[in-house]
Amino acid sequence: MKELTIGKNDAGQRLDRFVAKSLPLLPAALLQKYIRLKRIKVNGARAQRDQRLQEGDVLQLYINDEFFDKPREENMFLTLFCPVLDIVYEDENLMLLNKRPGLVVHADETEKVNTLINHIQAYLYQKKEWNPRWENAFTPALCNRIDRNTGGIVIAAKNAETLRIINEKIRDREINKRYLCITLGAPKPAEGKIECFLLKDEKKKQVAVYHKPIPGGKTALTNYKTLQRKGELALVEVELLTGRTHQIRASFADLGCPLLGDGKYGNGEKNKRYGETRQALYSYKLTFDFPTDAGLLNYLKGRSFEVDNVPFRDKYFQD
Repeated sequence: MKELTIGKNDAGQRLDRFVAKSLPLLPAALLQKYIRLKRIKVNGARAQRDQRLQEGDVLQLYINDEFFDKPREENMFLTLFCPVLDIVYEDENLMLLNKRPGLVVHADETEKVNTLINHIQAYLYQKKEWNPRWENAFTPALCNRIDRNTGGIVIAAKNAETLRIINEKIRDREINKRYLCITLGAPKPAEGKIECFLLKDEKKKQVAVYHKPIPGGKTALTNYKTLQRKGELALVEVELLTGRTHQIRASFADLGCPLLGDGKYGNGEKNKRYGETRQALYSYKLTFDFPTDAGLLNYLKGRSFEVDNVPFRDKYFQD
C-alpha cells in the first residue's frame, strides 16, 4: 500500500483524474475497478470516482508496485487491461500466436503500446505467470518477426532456454514455415524454386533483386507451388529456404507476378481495383522438424500447426 497526500496545486481535482495522472501505467478500466473494490480510498474511507479532492486529503492505494513506475518502453504492457491474442498453441515453454495484419510485433516509431509483444506480456502478467519484478525473471520474447501488414504464426518464448533452442532451430532451418499468398498473374512454371540475390536499401526500406552475386547482396532461396488459379489471381504456397527482408514480395514481383495488395513492390492500379491495401501474404503453417536434439522442446518434434482462417484465401478462393 502506498499513500499520496493532496497538495494545494492538486486540490479540486476529481479522484479518478488525479490517480490517472499520477499513475499513467494504470489502465483506466482497472482504475475504476479499484475504486469500486475500495483498493483506492480517501482518508481511509470508500471514495467515489468523481469525488473532488481537498488539500491535505490522504489517498491509500492498494495497487501493485509496478504501476507506480515511470512509463518506459519495457513496461507499457501494463496499460493493456484487456490483451487481445489469437492463440494457436500454448504450453509452459512457448506460445504460437496468429498475428493479424496491421499489428506490429515490437514498438516502432509509429506505435509504442499496441504491439504483439505487449499483448503477450500483458496476458502472461494477468495470468500471474510472469512479473518483471520477480527476481531473475525472464521477459517473454519473440523468436521470429512478421511485417506489420503480413499475418501469420509468431513464436513467443516463455523462458531463456526455449528462446535459445528456437533461435538455434530457426538458424539451422529445423523449423519449416509455409506461407500463402495471392499473386497478380500466375508464376511460370506453376511450381519451382526462385534463386536470386537481395540488396537492401536502408533509407528506402526496400530491397532490389539481382540474378548474380553483388557486393552486400544476400542469397535468397524460395520454393513455391501454385495451388489454384482464378482469372488473373493465383493462390500460391511458399516455403522460405532463407529468411531475407521482403524476400517473398520482392522475388515474386521480379517474376512479373507481384503480390495482390503490395504497395511497395506491386501494381497500384490493380490493388486499387481490388480494394486491397495490404499484401496478400500469410505465414499460415509451422512445423517443428527437429532432425537433431531439441532439449526440453523434444516433445514438439514432428508437430505441425496451422491457421484455420486466412482472410484473403477465404475471400478470393472460397472453394
